[in-house]
Amino acid sequence: MSVQLRVTGGRIHLPGGAVSADLLVAGGKVAGLVSQDTPVTGVDQVVDATGKVVLPGMVDVHVHTREPGVTHKEDIHTTTLQAAAGGVTTIFGMPNLIPPTTSVATLRQVFGLYAEKSIVDWNHNPAATEADQIAPMAAMGVNAYKIYMVVDTGRTYPHPAGTGMHGHGDLLRMMELIRDTGKRFIIHPHDQSLMDYIEGEYLARGENTPAGYASAYASRDGVIWDTAIDVVLRLAEASGCPVHLAHMQTRRSVEAVRRAKANGVDVTCEVNHWLPFLSTWEDVEKLGPYALSYWVPDEGREAVWQGLRDGTIDMFSSDHAPHTREEKEIGWTKMWSAHTGTPGIQYFYPLALDAVNKGQLTLDRVVELMAWAPAQKFGLAGKKGALTPGYDADFVVADMDSPWTIREADVLSRSGWTCYEGRELSAAIERTHVRGTEVFAHGVVTGKPGHGKLAAVTEKAVSA
Repeated sequence: MSVQLRVTGGRIHLPGGAVSADLLVAGGKVAGLVSQDTPVTGVDQVVDATGKVVLPGMVDVHVHTREPGVTHKEDIHTTTLQAAAGGVTTIFGMPNLIPPTTSVATLRQVFGLYAEKSIVDWNHNPAATEADQIAPMAAMGVNAYKIYMVVDTGRTYPHPAGTGMHGHGDLLRMMELIRDTGKRFIIHPHDQSLMDYIEGEYLARGENTPAGYASAYASRDGVIWDTAIDVVLRLAEASGCPVHLAHMQTRRSVEAVRRAKANGVDVTCEVNHWLPFLSTWEDVEKLGPYALSYWVPDEGREAVWQGLRDGTIDMFSSDHAPHTREEKEIGWTKMWSAHTGTPGIQYFYPLALDAVNKGQLTLDRVVELMAWAPAQKFGLAGKKGALTPGYDADFVVADMDSPWTIREADVLSRSGWTCYEGRELSAAIERTHVRGTEVFAHGVVTGKPGHGKLAAVTEKAVSA
């Protein structure tokens, strides 16, 4: 066997726990794990990971690349530059593009752009709004679909026409169609009728500010989230469709998912970078529109941390959502006109590793949240998410004792800013490899556009 790469001296984190071993890579796959004193002949390259941890790369199923149509904010190349630097080896793009990804034709266009430009492996979550396109898009290799239960107020983006669905009958119909494909249905939960009423209250009082916006979306203990999630869970139970909830952030929602899982509903859910690291009232006061996404009151944040620890919440997904400074600045005085969302893919994995050092999560749990669970739940079992022989050799080498400070000068996003400017972290990613090929090392992205490949459903995944 010709060995492409040997990663030596590190502590490798597997689904069953960590081991001190050397990682062997051949043909882009994990070829085996051997003791560090085992001789192996014919090794093309050796990476010294002494004193470091070797972790599976992040499988990020919630990424906004902004291409096509909104590339003044970001594009596939700049998104995957950040992914490589941040230890993300597979991304699933989102459909809120221009035109939105709703059909075979628009999906084919997006696939072509990824194939040309992506540094890391990829898939895409088309919007499930055209019933006759669901099965044909599944045949193209998508692993999931996406819908927004929301209509923007005072703006037309980031939730453009063609990506939303609110009627319960429409949702049930789409769930039954998606169930028959064996794919998962990602839903941005939102009770639009309640939000129209609540937003109206704030706007009538002239509270078109970051504080007003933050308070409105958390109003009545997060009622717009909880009622929508209750509906989704009941429809998932009725249809048998596997569903995935984006943006977990309230106590009642965590409890509802916990109950649904206990009752056998096939539901998964995620937490995005902004909740554990950017959702306090202090963040809203300091950063205003740049921190929104959402404000999460202490009760919700505590419930989410508990859900992360006990397994109720399945995975981390970045919800990388870049916008320009101009699109954010208007929010200081007209927050409902600002584009909401924050870039996060470059720093999420390091932030999570820092949380390990702070005792907030174990490293094994972070690995599960970042890699193992999303791969298992989104059709990539046996292929991605673990450093197990036969899997793709997607890995990062991280130093858990490497203090550094996030600086905007290092931001790779086209937007050019980060809400984490000045944040001090205790752990750093030194290297990222996709299918054994180095794409990032010691502060420099070395991967080339077009290296990324479609991460499609495997036969093992369908039966998992």
